Amino acid sequence: MSSLSDKITQQIKGMPEDISFGYAQLIISGQQYQSAAKILERLQKKGVIRKLSKGIFFKPKITPFGEKIPGEEQVLKPYLYQDGKRTAYITGNYLYNQMGLTTQVSATIQIASRNRRIFVSRGTIQATAVKSYVDVSDENYQLLGLLDAMKDLKQIPDLDIKSAITMFKKQVGQLDEKRLLELIGYALKYPPRVRALLGALLTAMGKRIETKPLSDSLNPLTTFKLNIDETLLPSALEWNIQ
Repeated sequence: MSSLSDKITQQIKGMPEDISFGYAQLIISGQQYQSAAKILERLQKKGVIRKLSKGIFFKPKITPFGEKIPGEEQVLKPYLYQDGKRTAYITGNYLYNQMGLTTQVSATIQIASRNRRIFVSRGTIQATAVKSYVDVSDENYQLLGLLDAMKDLKQIPDLDIKSAITMFKKQVGQLDEKRLLELIGYALKYPPRVRALLGALLTAMGKRIETKPLSDSLNPLTTFKLNIDETLLPSALEWNIQ
């Protein structure tokens, strides 16, 4: 027990303050969870950690205004992992607000996962499940969030379309060739309007990347009404976007 206690204590010591964690974030086996629960209980009594909800803890951060409680994203973080691996990510208006696409935030946060349905009700934090288009990992969840924003373009509240196109170009422009190819691969799993918009963005930006998989996946007779004209995206008509 003492070696496990030392192991957990050292792990927690190395964690930043104001960051939530659960059993999955501790490098321990499932068989050690019961013993770990007793160790975490003792650490709570010592004030080393605080309990957010069942199985979720955080290291308190003291500010001039008192003890800071982790925000929504930190509270939800342990739910995004399974056996130490990311299998879900936050999407919807909460994400789009962080991306600067809307000033509004839904009262219910959406959590996307391929094989899990995640629902959370913790005080004022409510989260519901949506299905992701591909398996989620630490390496791809940000790309999937970008594609989600393209998919939901017409549903994002108080969206400024010009600012959205600028943001998309900035995000895509920061990707190297390897990441761009990954983005295209994931986009092929998304609805046609996403593939068309990504293709138009890559074409307009002059990216030297093969967009043929995107164009080949689209019906040439389909028109995408996204309220985007050539003044915003010069290649819009080329990709049947209006």
